[in-house]
Amino acid sequence: MTTTPEQHTEYLTRRIDVLLPQPYDTAVRRYEELVPVIDLTRFGVLATWDAVREQAEINAPHGFMIYWKADITSDMATSPSDWKCAEYLMGNHVIAQRMYDHDPAVMLHAPLRTVLYADAEGRTHFAVDHPSSHFASYGKPEVTEVGRYLDRLLADLLALLGAEVPDLLKSTVPA
Repeated sequence: MTTTPEQHTEYLTRRIDVLLPQPYDTAVRRYEELVPVIDLTRFGVLATWDAVREQAEINAPHGFMIYWKADITSDMATSPSDWKCAEYLMGNHVIAQRMYDHDPAVMLHAPLRTVLYADAEGRTHFAVDHPSSHFASYGKPEVTEVGRYLDRLLADLLALLGAEVPDLLKSTVPA
């Protein structure tokens, strides 16, 4: 029996935190309109990957679907904290497959974890780790390219939410 030595990968990632122009509740509603919840029932009955791809295009008109949501505001209701906050896993398994095909460990970072929250002044924020930073850490050009594609989708989503798109994401958007 052969054992594989453990691996450690150190890499730099950046947290993107942008202001949204809407009040928190409005921003959450808008985000959930743009990033709909995945229709697991519909995906579960599809027999081919081509059918899955077609359904993903329908279910995720802006590239992303919500796989999970936590209403952190409710979870923390009895704590001394009074923040408004919702956490999501947002992604697209058809896009993730393009990376998974090269390295299943990419699923550590797919789907993307996002947070919408209201700060102490009541301003609404959208926070996410920079996708291409995570995926570049796998050292595979095919995976890195999908990370850059996710940066572009994220830039488009932030623009649809009315946010100023950070330069970090603009640098991955083709001219």
